[in-house]
Amino acid sequence: MKEKERKEEREMNKREIYEVQDGKVIRKRKECPKCGPGVFMAEHKDRISCGNCGYTEFKQEK
Repeated sequence: MKEKERKEEREMNKREIYEVQDGKVIRKRKECPKCGPGVFMAEHKDRISCGNCGYTEFKQEK
């Protein structure tokens, strides 16, 4: 990938993770309980996992 494409990709990811409401920053994704604040968990179809430490929570089927 070119450097410009990578920068645009990173900016889009930040928009997916954070939201601004009433002048406050709201985090949309869950943070890892082991790694602490600032490490977000990836959302998959059947689970939520941390890319840093590997912690995984499985989603409950309805």
